[in-house]
Amino acid sequence: MTAPTAPTGTGEPTNPTEIVELRSAAFGYGDRLVVSGLDFTLRAGEAVAVLGPNGSGKSTLVKGLLGLSRQLAGEVDLYGSPAAQFTDRRLIGYVPQRHTLSTAVKASVEEIVACGLLVGHRIALRLSRTDRATVEDCLRAVGLAGLARSEVSKLSGGQQRRVLIARALAARPETLFMDEPTAGVDASSQHVLAAVLRHLRDQRGVTLLVVTHDIGAFDGVFSRVVVIDGGGIAWDGSIEEFERLRDARTGIWHDHDSHHHHDEWPHDAGLLPRDFRSLER
Repeated sequence: MTAPTAPTGTGEPTNPTEIVELRSAAFGYGDRLVVSGLDFTLRAGEAVAVLGPNGSGKSTLVKGLLGLSRQLAGEVDLYGSPAAQFTDRRLIGYVPQRHTLSTAVKASVEEIVACGLLVGHRIALRLSRTDRATVEDCLRAVGLAGLARSEVSKLSGGQQRRVLIARALAARPETLFMDEPTAGVDASSQHVLAAVLRHLRDQRGVTLLVVTHDIGAFDGVFSRVVVIDGGGIAWDGSIEEFERLRDARTGIWHDHDSHHHHDEWPHDAGLLPRDFRSLER
C-alpha cells in the first residue's frame, strides 16, 4: 500500500536537533516512583520504539514527557527548554493508549478530529473552510477519507484508532508520541498505520516515539529501540542490533510482545495538565 500524504509541520525547521533530553530523570504518580535514573535523548527525525514488560514504566516515561505523570527527579528538556517552561504544545502530537472510543460517544469523525485543532487554538464554534480542509487531510492521511460525517461509535476498533491518530495530526505536529497504537487493531489496519508512520518519518521528517508491545507490526518504521525494565532503561540501541539480540534470545530479551495494560495509569486526575487532559477522555 502507498502511504497517503499526511499534513504535518509548517515547512520551517522550528525544532533543534534534540527533541527530548533526559538527565537522571525520574517519573511517577504522586510520590510513587515508577522509573528513575533515565538518561535519554530523542533527536529530530528518529523513529524510536519503547518496549518493556507490562508495568515496567514505558507509558509512564512518555506521559512524564507530556506532564501526565510527575517528574520526581533529574532534568527534562523538550525542544531545548525545561519541560516546565515548554508551552508550544502544537509541536508534539499525542495518541494515548485506548483500544476504542466509548460507544457512548455521540460525535462524528469530523468532530473528534477537529478537537486536535484545539492544541493550536485554531477552532471556533463552527469549523471554517480551512479547518474542514485540515480535518479531511488528516483523515486522508490515515486512510479514512470520506468518513468525516460518520458516527465514530459505529466504526471498527481499527478505524477508531486511526481517528485518534488523525486527531493528533490536526495540530500539524513535528513530533508524535504514541502509546500502544496497534492494541486491539486488526492486521490490515496495522499495515495501514505502519505505512502512514513510514511516510511521516521519511517524507515529512516527523520524529516518532512509540510505546508498543508488537514491534513486528511496524516493519521498516523504527531506527532505534529502547527497552524499559527494572524501573529504568535496560537497553538502548539500533533496530538492527536489537533484532540480532532478539534472534539470539540474549539477556536483554523478554516477552515484549505481551499485551500492555493500564497498570501505570494515574488515578489522581489532578496530575494531568489542562493541555493534554482532554485527550485522555
